Amino acid sequence: MSDLFEVLKGNLRHGEQKKVVFPEATDERILVAASRLAQDGLVQPILIGNETEIKATAEKLKADVAGTTILDPDNYDAFDEMVEAFVERRSGKATQEDAKEILKDANYFGTMLVYMNKADGLVSGAAHSTGDTVRPALQIIKTKEGISKTSGVFIMVRETEKYVFADCAINIAPNSADLAEIAVESARTAKLFDIEPKVAMLSFSTKGSAKSEETDRVIEAVSIAKEKDANLVVDGEFQFDAAFVPTVAQKKAPDSDIQGDATVFVFPSLEAGNIGYKLTERLGGFEAVGPILQGLNKPVNDLSRGCSEEDVYKLALITAAQAE
Repeated sequence: MSDLFEVLKGNLRHGEQKKVVFPEATDERILVAASRLAQDGLVQPILIGNETEIKATAEKLKADVAGTTILDPDNYDAFDEMVEAFVERRSGKATQEDAKEILKDANYFGTMLVYMNKADGLVSGAAHSTGDTVRPALQIIKTKEGISKTSGVFIMVRETEKYVFADCAINIAPNSADLAEIAVESARTAKLFDIEPKVAMLSFSTKGSAKSEETDRVIEAVSIAKEKDANLVVDGEFQFDAAFVPTVAQKKAPDSDIQGDATVFVFPSLEAGNIGYKLTERLGGFEAVGPILQGLNKPVNDLSRGCSEEDVYKLALITAAQAE
């Protein structure tokens, strides 16, 4: 396991054990990871589902779930309290009858546990789409004050190198305000992983080498980000080489505060971000950790349906760290 996670594990051992919800508790990858997390004493897993079914699956896998908490939406003592809280939170968009049906869904049930402070975070997506994971979070937990949209980042890790790539998961065509939000939130995420944030706003142009609506959008985003956080080191528009290679930065952007030493890279679109992180992962030999969702009031993170047990374990550690 990389130094990134050894740091997280060390921090978690010295803090209060966080409760992380797993709505997909009968998935073999989830059960094995939850068992491991409980045994390591890093996270208190809350497994959602039928207790008999979960324990039978765990026995088959030889996974010890004694250190986990199992909650079944069909037999939950505080279900009526949860229904009331959900109806209030949805502000007239759901009746009590609606709520009783909706909260049978494991993702909604698990998200409400986080909202009601019965858990600290949630990890889902091994068997559900991103929409199934994110939708309840946006409806119930919602974004932080001053944040209009959530976004998804990857921490790109190769030996001692660590970088943040955003947004690679959520926003298809972010406008200038969206990009500025993503920049500020990504800088905060970087600090969580002991990465000093120097934010490069990426484009196909560096400092006016090309001009278009696309480049103007990135330039405006830089201005908005600086207004949001005057202490943030952020600049652009940059081509990737100008943000990453010092000799190129000296030629293309000699007056910039970023001289080929950017650590946080904000892509101008989801298309660019998704392609960029996968190229870096597959051709550059980096490990892509995430997507990590940011901008929410409480941490909810989305797994890939092709994830491994190790991916579940790592994302749970990140979720617990976000809850600190």
